[in-house]
Amino acid sequence: MNKKAIPQFAWFIPLAPIALASAIYFGELQSSSFLFINQLTQQLPNILWAWLTFLGNGWGVFALAFPLLLLAPRMLTAGIFAGVLAALTSPLLKGLFNLPRPAGVLIDGSFHRIGEALLHKAFPSGHTLTAFAIASALYFSANKEKRTPLLILFLLAALVGLSRNAVGAHWLTDVLGGAGFGMWCGMVGALMANQFPVNQLGPRKIWTHLIALGGVVAIYAHLTQIMDLELNLPLQYLSIAIVASTLAFYVRAQFAPAPHKAE
Repeated sequence: MNKKAIPQFAWFIPLAPIALASAIYFGELQSSSFLFINQLTQQLPNILWAWLTFLGNGWGVFALAFPLLLLAPRMLTAGIFAGVLAALTSPLLKGLFNLPRPAGVLIDGSFHRIGEALLHKAFPSGHTLTAFAIASALYFSANKEKRTPLLILFLLAALVGLSRNAVGAHWLTDVLGGAGFGMWCGMVGALMANQFPVNQLGPRKIWTHLIALGGVVAIYAHLTQIMDLELNLPLQYLSIAIVASTLAFYVRAQFAPAPHKAE
């Protein structure tokens, strides 16, 4: 049996959060569920929720996962494929549903908000979708016997979703929808990466060179943009250091002698 196979039942798991989102929306619990979580999460500092939101930003999570270029290139490849799918799926669904966000419905000051007021295109939460896409991609691109420790990635993804409610940007239904669609994106990304030829994942191959070039672009993005919130600037500087350090080791690997094949 393929050690990287995705169990058939896994494809049905995303239906659970999507069904719960539907129940909350049509049960007219949209505002009450949001206000309850938004108030509850204020027991913890704003910077925590801002930093968790950073983990759902495409450039942010790419930078933090960048060392996988050397440690586990197939997993990073899965994450990239899933991230691209998430980047295509999120705006498509947002435009299709075109639902208002909390700031577009609730009275200003009736809930806690960090950052600018976002009014439109609520469903699904793009940050949550990205976080669950990456978590699923990394999980299902690993061998089955190595997956258990990676379950913590789904906990982190759930906290990213919770942060979108904590900062006042999304309803609970947006978060649940993002989780469901994100898992599907991640599983498809893992399937694509698991078909990638192993001989194309070395440090001297064209594909890894393209990923390394993406790291340079990521550094530029972190230097010239604010990733969601100004509170995330320390994480942006950390991300730059992580990518730059990885690129230094990557360049060094280009000049290392190739390992001899066993005869």
